[in-house]
Amino acid sequence: MKAVVLAAGESTRMRPLSAYTPKHLLPVAGRPMIFHTLGSLRRAGITKTLIITGYQEQVLREAIDSQEWSPMEIEYVTQRERRGTADAASLAQDFAGGEEFLLMYGDVMVGPGTFEGLIDAHRQSGMALTLSVTEVEDPTAYGVVVVEEDRVTGLVEKPPAENLPSRLVNAGIYVAGPDLWEVIERTGESERGEREITDSINMLIGRGVVGAHHLPSWWLDVGRPWDLLEANRLILQDAVRRVEGDVEEGAVLKGPVIVEASATVRSGAYVIGPAFIGPECVVGPNCFIRPYTSLVRKVKIGNAVEIKNSIIMEGTNVGHLSYVGDSILGRNVNFGAGTITANLRHDNQPVRVTIKGKRVSSGRRKLGAIVGDNVKTGIGTSIAPGVVIHEDARTGIGVIVDRDIPPKRLVVAEQPRREFEVDKL
Repeated sequence: MKAVVLAAGESTRMRPLSAYTPKHLLPVAGRPMIFHTLGSLRRAGITKTLIITGYQEQVLREAIDSQEWSPMEIEYVTQRERRGTADAASLAQDFAGGEEFLLMYGDVMVGPGTFEGLIDAHRQSGMALTLSVTEVEDPTAYGVVVVEEDRVTGLVEKPPAENLPSRLVNAGIYVAGPDLWEVIERTGESERGEREITDSINMLIGRGVVGAHHLPSWWLDVGRPWDLLEANRLILQDAVRRVEGDVEEGAVLKGPVIVEASATVRSGAYVIGPAFIGPECVVGPNCFIRPYTSLVRKVKIGNAVEIKNSIIMEGTNVGHLSYVGDSILGRNVNFGAGTITANLRHDNQPVRVTIKGKRVSSGRRKLGAIVGDNVKTGIGTSIAPGVVIHEDARTGIGVIVDRDIPPKRLVVAEQPRREFEVDKL
């Protein structure tokens, strides 16, 4: 079977992390998010995969082509105008060639057995399309699916909490046959001015030819920055200890810790797995790396630093005496000595974050900073929970960052200064 991955969007809800790179290349457990998906498709026996690209397409292509995916072949097509998911899917018609194929959103991550189970379920169902579903606690942000005896009878986008038809949501992974092209052709624009694949699927639901497959494992829609932390946790929870780098005498590794070749863990470092330490990283001396931490590549963790449940991207340096908790640091960030990320509100309420100009709840009791590429902090900078520091921003010495910092802005602390003669004190 062939697969089609929709990966053209600009990912504005993921900013500032997606300012200079497509969301699908943001790292989870040390590897770009889409690499996990492509690896799972290959293991499921997919022979060819088409990736629909758009935003930062050259960067995305170069990253994917830098890896070996055989025997699976990778092809690309560009969505020139972002006119919706149905429009993007329509670009795969020639690739599918009249055969059944797997179609999915590129920002969805799933656990083991997902693709194999969905393909088998579709082949046994005889349906025109099989839609994957999973149950969630709060379905109001998703397409909610009504299922009767493994047949989909309804698909409602983002219904209000008081009128939920079920708690099953559309997981954004389908297996479809040629009937999909006919309904896509007839799909008009939604209220957002886009052609939505869910509108196309609703036409097939009306004909009674859409089946449902309940996912066998975890599922995650990676739409906002803190979703990366959850994806990182889900992947690392199955980590197997592997130490290929240089671990100096006096360093301690506990549990499933991965230390890639060319990484160095210096004496006095204490690392508790699951954790990932990528190529050319230098950790320590005398620092504490706590569970569910991923250091992607060329990351330097200084003396007496503590890192907990965080993703730290390529080329970033965390200076000595700093604390990074439940945070995401972009590429080429430099945290000056003594930079602290707070990750817990005093009232123990979920941390709120500004996304596309609106304050929203992250749903997380603990969440630190979200820091874009090339950010630099002065020594002694303190960052409040849920603060977003956008790309290329700076802070001066001793700044308390209690609100977001826009791109390419410098924030300094104003403080009164008084001088006295020493012998008169």
